[in-house]
Amino acid sequence: MSGADRKQAYFAKLAKLLEEYPKIMIVGADNVGSSQMQKVRKSLRGKAVILMGKNTMVRKAIRGAAENNPKLNAVLPVIRGNVGLVFAKDDLSSIKKLILENRVAAPAKVGAIAPNDVTVPAGPTGMEPTQTSFLQALNIQSKIVKGQVEIINDVKILVTGQKVGSSESTLLAKLNIKPFQYGLQIQTIYDEGSMYDASVLDMTDEDILAKFRNGLNNVAAVSLALKVPSIAALPHSLKAGYKNILSVSLATDFTIKQTEQLKAFLANPSAFAASTPAATGGAAPAKGAPAKEEPKKKEEPKEEEDDDMGLGLFD
Repeated sequence: MSGADRKQAYFAKLAKLLEEYPKIMIVGADNVGSSQMQKVRKSLRGKAVILMGKNTMVRKAIRGAAENNPKLNAVLPVIRGNVGLVFAKDDLSSIKKLILENRVAAPAKVGAIAPNDVTVPAGPTGMEPTQTSFLQALNIQSKIVKGQVEIINDVKILVTGQKVGSSESTLLAKLNIKPFQYGLQIQTIYDEGSMYDASVLDMTDEDILAKFRNGLNNVAAVSLALKVPSIAALPHSLKAGYKNILSVSLATDFTIKQTEQLKAFLANPSAFAASTPAATGGAAPAKGAPAKEEPKKKEEPKEEEDDDMGLGLFD
């Protein structure tokens, strides 16, 4: 097959995928080998399709498909760098989980950019005492214990975005630490015309409900401030109206069922004093204080029971 035929076949395949699949994950493929890519394809078989290619060819194919579906134009700005397309129909969260499961550990090579922070843990290193120069170059405190070098405290030697130097690379190799993980990196997601960041897939149902409640509260606050009726502000408006009716009823002769007891209390507070602790012969004992013992009464001698029930009732 000639080069022109291969390009034509590629355009046809990409156009079919763009038409068939409503969801696209734009993934970065830096530091991903062919064997690792094959494992990812195998794990996603039947759930998603991965397509790699030159960015110029991908953009050209997307522009052609956008003539029938203008929403696809939103994908063009994110086609830059070493990226690929993952076409899917199912839940994207499960597909993201499969992609992350196929990440592989990698050593810190000299000149590489650290994708994450790297911390060397405290404890024995297995290094001979003559090799303390590596630790000294990195300002790592150590001591000799039982003939080997031991790091005293955890030490962060790389931060995200820092270039790996020769000392850091050598030390991590001697400690047999592979601090980096490489795999397909999900960057952006296209979902039937909408574009959003991959972090959205990490949101739970509780997170979505919390954001919805916050939005609803904001709508209600704006509606009440502008005095514009809305469904969000309806409970607050009803509560405020109910309070106004109670206030009017208490201030006038107009009485409703909800204010009858309040009006009776305001008219004659002493009538309700019997229900208070003060009216029962003194203040209630403080919380936690021992109850005052009442003096014991002398037990009166029991009278003989009479067979006549009527007499017993009046004794």
